Amino acid sequence: MRNATFFKVYIIFSIFYLLVLFLGYENLDCFLKPALIPLLSLGAYFYRKFPSQNLLLFTLLFSWIGDVILLFADLGEIYFILGLVSFLISHILYCVLFNKQTKGEIKRNVTLFGIGSIAIALYLVGMLTLLLPSLGDLKIPVIVYATVISIMLLFAFNGYLVWKKPGNLYVVAGAIIFVISDSILAINKFYFSIEKSSFFIMLTYLMAQYLIVVGILKLNPKQKE
Repeated sequence: MRNATFFKVYIIFSIFYLLVLFLGYENLDCFLKPALIPLLSLGAYFYRKFPSQNLLLFTLLFSWIGDVILLFADLGEIYFILGLVSFLISHILYCVLFNKQTKGEIKRNVTLFGIGSIAIALYLVGMLTLLLPSLGDLKIPVIVYATVISIMLLFAFNGYLVWKKPGNLYVVAGAIIFVISDSILAINKFYFSIEKSSFFIMLTYLMAQYLIVVGILKLNPKQKE
């Protein structure tokens, strides 16, 4: 199966890339990083056709664009903002993608949804309280981005309550790890410097994207012949 092959290559290449980052060769970033999300996209593309496949591919495309733009973040604040916008679009598309998945016959646990919603809201308030004093002119973009990624996590958590296993577990785990990745990035940029931040940001980011993509595919299984 070609899609499985691309996923295996993605995992192997990700491990190599992370090793390069861990060893401090961040100058190789611009050569290696742009190849990662396309590998994941090919894995999704060569899966069987399903209703939300193109939406998934568009979401990954905007993630890839964000990856490439952020490679130039050191050249000026505009590149960071453009990268933020690209990932903002990606997260909005993830919200739409999650909403389009088949709900099945599982009834949502309202109590659990309420608890999860409160936890996500507390994360959002806590993160913004921590970062706002040091955001300067980026207050509004960061508030918008943090709100959208929190909503993305809420959509994933709602899906976790109503989708079938194991796809629901993959997607919600990926969404949680995605939030962790962006939190590390934000804290490193605006609050205090984290040692080997690039390694930890990309470790969580690559895990998150993989889990979400595989989760979506598992929610759209191949039909038995």
